[in-house]
Amino acid sequence: MTRLFRMAAFALLFSVSSLSLAEDTFTLRLAQTWGPNSPILGETVEHMAKMAETMSDGRLQIRIDPSNKHKAPFGIFDLVRNGQYDMGHTASYYYKGTIPNAMFFTTVPFGMIAPEQYAWFYHGEGMELMQKVYEPYGLLSFPGGNTGNQMGGWFRDEINSVDDLQGLKMRTPGFAGEVMSELGVAVTNIPPGELYSALERGTIDALEWVGPALDFNMGFHQIAKYYYSGWQEPGAEVQFLVNQKTWTSLPSDLQEILRVAMRTAAYDMYIQSTHESGVAWDRMKEDYPDVTHKTFPPEVIEALRGATNKLLKEAAEKDELAKEIINSQREYLRQVRQWTNISDKAYLDSVAGE
Repeated sequence: MTRLFRMAAFALLFSVSSLSLAEDTFTLRLAQTWGPNSPILGETVEHMAKMAETMSDGRLQIRIDPSNKHKAPFGIFDLVRNGQYDMGHTASYYYKGTIPNAMFFTTVPFGMIAPEQYAWFYHGEGMELMQKVYEPYGLLSFPGGNTGNQMGGWFRDEINSVDDLQGLKMRTPGFAGEVMSELGVAVTNIPPGELYSALERGTIDALEWVGPALDFNMGFHQIAKYYYSGWQEPGAEVQFLVNQKTWTSLPSDLQEILRVAMRTAAYDMYIQSTHESGVAWDRMKEDYPDVTHKTFPPEVIEALRGATNKLLKEAAEKDELAKEIINSQREYLRQVRQWTNISDKAYLDSVAGE
């Protein structure tokens, strides 16, 4: 009897332990805008999931679905909001048609560079204002990685004046797309996997994607030879979206683990982007000497700046929350840029040519 009792007790203990473990293990599904094996962007999500699993000792598992599986690269907002997925990795300016104020949290033309933007998110009002935008939709949004200063795009023909923008067919998303439209550009937004074929077939004349780190493997330089420095995305932040119900279902320790994993992965993406862009640009200059780096003429930059200010003013006049976000970014930039100017900018200016 004693032996049978011990065996029964052990079986019961094993059952209870297994049940507790099962109850304490959470598997979240994440949909991303990016396709399978997407460099940097997709790697960021994989790194985040791996960190969350390791730090939680396997209690938090994240299953990642690329865009070819869920078939909605620009539908991540709805997939997570509706509970079809627990999480998403995307860029908030893709959803400006549904929530116009979302676009301010990716980037603003002529705005903050990546370190300034991160400072605004975590030490200014950025996170608080972002949650004001997403909370009504049952979502939480977290910074999900920064590409750094993005290039202005690949152009088949040189841009020498504002007139050269008239009727130009270009892929450029977010607020920059609205600015370009103001100057006569026919703007379109095309999923990443379709960009090369659109440029090759002449569906578009120019496109803006990211920078050398991601552009080189896309092969745009084989078609368009003019590569312009940017103005439109001085610090482009992608995002992690989390369904609010999913978040509240997690124990507090797993919430913190997920928060840390997302923040760390975002930082890793920024430094990886810097590294990969340096490597890719060096290789591009070596292997494709016919690619010409250009900056937009002052006339074009001033026209773009004027259109940006006009649209920001209109947005602030139409919506109180937009006004609050725009004013917060402007005031923070006014303060932090003074430091950037006497530190990073002054350093680069003083060693120019070295």
